[in-house]
Amino acid sequence: MAATVRAKAMARRRAGAGLCRDAAALGSLSQAVELFEQTGYGPELVANRNTATGQNSGSGPELAAAQHATRRSVLWQLRVLAGWLPVSGARMVRAAGAAFELANITVLCRRLQEDAAAEAGTPLRRSAALPEYFELGGLATAWPRLSRAGNIPELVEMLRTSPWGDPGTPEDLADTLSVVWMRRLAAAAPQTRSWMVAGAALLAARRVLVRPGTENDPGAANRREPDNRLNTLLQPMIGGTWADAQDLASFRAALPAAAAPVLDGVGEPGDLWRAEAALRARVEEDAFRLLRSGLPGPDVAVGAVTVLAVDAWRVRAALAAAASGGGSEVLDAVA
Repeated sequence: MAATVRAKAMARRRAGAGLCRDAAALGSLSQAVELFEQTGYGPELVANRNTATGQNSGSGPELAAAQHATRRSVLWQLRVLAGWLPVSGARMVRAAGAAFELANITVLCRRLQEDAAAEAGTPLRRSAALPEYFELGGLATAWPRLSRAGNIPELVEMLRTSPWGDPGTPEDLADTLSVVWMRRLAAAAPQTRSWMVAGAALLAARRVLVRPGTENDPGAANRREPDNRLNTLLQPMIGGTWADAQDLASFRAALPAAAAPVLDGVGEPGDLWRAEAALRARVEEDAFRLLRSGLPGPDVAVGAVTVLAVDAWRVRAALAAAASGGGSEVLDAVA
């Protein structure tokens, strides 16, 4: 009962679609941040502004820092909610919070790659500063150990002996661990399974249809290998025949019936972002139904966590829109 009351109170402090549209239309990152400081994101945004004063220059670093602050805000809410839930509910929150551990692992991998390249005399070109690690607290599963990895082979070996398992190649690490996270969350919170299946289908579509292949065969570089860790993880969710798809139509036809609708309205690979936005809108709608469940229980907790996560994504889109001068096609897609 106490956890249900807390979860609903947390969800009520979201920014909401209307405020996000207002912020996106401002055309100024500083004004948008000031608007969101009046919401549940306020403490982290204010702390970020105070820390960044005189340090960041240009809208790029400032935008990235503000967006990172919104994710820290969601993580803090998860940590608080976990303390209110019984053991069974805390397992769900830890599974959801593993997304932040995944983010930490991805950043660490990138830093280790940069270190290795610098030692070899071929430094990697960085398009943007890497974010700080998230403070996971009790939601951590393997991060305290993984954070001590000194190079890529050591990180890979540590992952193999952790709940994350074999990450595959460093290039596939982010996608592979994303699927591990999807499966973990679907197991801990069955209410999310259809969302995770749809997300897995979009991840696979991006790999097959968007990633560059060879010159003569655009899909050849992504063909399924028998020992491909990523495809092995995806198979229980969306099957395996999609890896041989030649185009969007054949890819969609290869998906199971439960996953194929996620591509409705997508005419070409360049429109996959619209499917991703539409999926978030559907997930949010489903989450509100869970949140309005009549009786206290896991549905309310799952609904609250999901509503907060989608809201934070919408806030980040609004901040990006304001930083670029106002207006957002992404926000329009989830209207």
